[in-house]
Amino acid sequence: MENGVLMLHILSPEKTLFRGKVSQVRLPGTKAPFTVLYNHAPLITSLEAGAVRWSSAEGNGELTVSGGFAEVKDNNVTLCVETL
Repeated sequence: MENGVLMLHILSPEKTLFRGKVSQVRLPGTKAPFTVLYNHAPLITSLEAGAVRWSSAEGNGELTVSGGFAEVKDNNVTLCVETL
């Protein structure tokens, strides 16, 4: 994987909502919103209702979720979410 690039996977029970390379992703964490950047420490956390926002070479993206879970490991960010 390229330096400074994360692989973001956003999954719902029905389908894959997004899969692509991003430079950062902002998540609505249960305790507080937080941003994941390249080489973030490994993490598993719950998500509350809110916006997932990401930046990539193609531009910015956003998806509103009603909750879920996130795993960050080896510059891969995987979200299992319910959408509104």
